[in-house]
Amino acid sequence: LAAVLVGDDPASHKYVSAKERTCTKLGIKGMVFRLPASTSQMELQSLIDRLNADPFVHGILVQLPLPEHLNEKAIMQRIAPAKDVDGFGPVSLGNLVLDEPGFLACTPHGVIKLLSAYNVSISGKHAVVIGRSVIVGKPLALLLLRHNATVTICHSKTAHLSEICRSADILCVAIGKPAFITADMVKDGAIVIDIGINVVTSGSLTGDVDFETVKDK
Repeated sequence: LAAVLVGDDPASHKYVSAKERTCTKLGIKGMVFRLPASTSQMELQSLIDRLNADPFVHGILVQLPLPEHLNEKAIMQRIAPAKDVDGFGPVSLGNLVLDEPGFLACTPHGVIKLLSAYNVSISGKHAVVIGRSVIVGKPLALLLLRHNATVTICHSKTAHLSEICRSADILCVAIGKPAFITADMVKDGAIVIDIGINVVTSGSLTGDVDFETVKDK
């Protein structure tokens, strides 16, 4: 597994370090290419091309977000579909839309696995996804649809957000705002999946849900 990390985003560094440790634990050979924030589009694409052509590399993972001067979409399209283990490329996402086999976006797939592990039935439930990124929100909504949920996607322009959240049987939050979801936005008995990872000023990690106030709901 070849992981590519560009720049100094603290959350991204924590993610990649966790992936390194997991590779070691599972017996997967992991290589991390740590590149400076000044890396050009051409330099990054050249690295992707080399990894695509390397028969000893079976999966390529480019940690997002990339620095603003880089074109994320072009980089995702550059990764060979057979090595797109993150499931963000157009072929992988197209397979998801069409219910065809293929790599699934990792975090959304993890959410489905988590619900399954706790015997949460998705079919027929109202699932609300807050966030519409290609990394989490959109593929998660499609996976929930695949499991027969009725899905509402919310984002920064959504009106009456609190009201919609309170209607959720399953509430999935991935917006990158610390403790954004509070108890008044969650109905009793709801399943809440907090996907957010935020590094706060103290250096610690916190989610998008205010856990202490929401946990009793």
